[in-house]
Amino acid sequence: MSRPILTDNARRRAAKPAVSVLIPFLRDDPGELLGLLDEEAAALGGAVEVVLLDDGTSDATLTERLQAQVRRMALPTRLISLSRNEGRSKGRNRLAAAARGGSLLFLDSDMRPDHRRFLQTWADLVAREDPAVAFGGFSLLQASTEARFSVHRAMATHGECVAYGERARTPEKYVYTSNLLVRRDVFEAEAFDATFTGWGWEDVEWAMRVSRRFRVIHVDNPATHMGLDTVEQLAGKYEQSAGNFARVVARHPDIVGTYPSYKVARMLKRVPALDRVRPWMKRFALAGWAPTGARAFSLRLYRAALYAETV
Repeated sequence: MSRPILTDNARRRAAKPAVSVLIPFLRDDPGELLGLLDEEAAALGGAVEVVLLDDGTSDATLTERLQAQVRRMALPTRLISLSRNEGRSKGRNRLAAAARGGSLLFLDSDMRPDHRRFLQTWADLVAREDPAVAFGGFSLLQASTEARFSVHRAMATHGECVAYGERARTPEKYVYTSNLLVRRDVFEAEAFDATFTGWGWEDVEWAMRVSRRFRVIHVDNPATHMGLDTVEQLAGKYEQSAGNFARVVARHPDIVGTYPSYKVARMLKRVPALDRVRPWMKRFALAGWAPTGARAFSLRLYRAALYAETV
């Protein structure tokens, strides 16, 4: 593991938080998110702390700016700066080890709360129910409407920005570390699997494991996912994720077998010369002249065709 540099503010020393907000980032600037969270500090009375992990950005200017912001914050805050990237799972495990709250709120650095009682809502839930696992949901209310992100917006709106009542029907499926509350004892019993590399599925696989032992609930406390991707960026992430998908299938075939993505991948596996057809799916998804819905469908097919190689 990298040797960390720790930056604490004065308020952290005496605080006894019930909730620790854990924010990993790599080459992103979480400064705006920190500012929005800090607006709630007075109402929280030290019940919520923030722990950030710079997972190897190696940007001295950004580090200095964030260190100065951390020292000014009213919320008890720690910044952990690593010189080398450790990866998503190891990073989240490191954040959890540094946290002091009984509940851990995993929040991605490109999220923005959709209302001004975001942290208060989480703190109230912990005080009232102390849930094992709770997902607050996410939206695209504040995200970019630029045309280059239209395919990702369409896909996320259809498959991820789901109302909490619908999410609750298949609770393990709609769990992302973008806005996820986990009680400490649950996380200590089931940490993120550090063997997952690249992008994707480590949070879903974790939720599958946890759902076999603990209750997963869904609540209406969303934040906006600001980090929309272009089709090229999304396709690159899907190309990284095939190996992780295969791990999830091997470990949880009973759950994954019910997912449409798995069923389509199995169907495509029977298509002759799929390796020659697959690039055309990506090309159509990249075609700016095509309707957004058709491009999104083609990109989903491309993802399933990648997964077909592993199932």
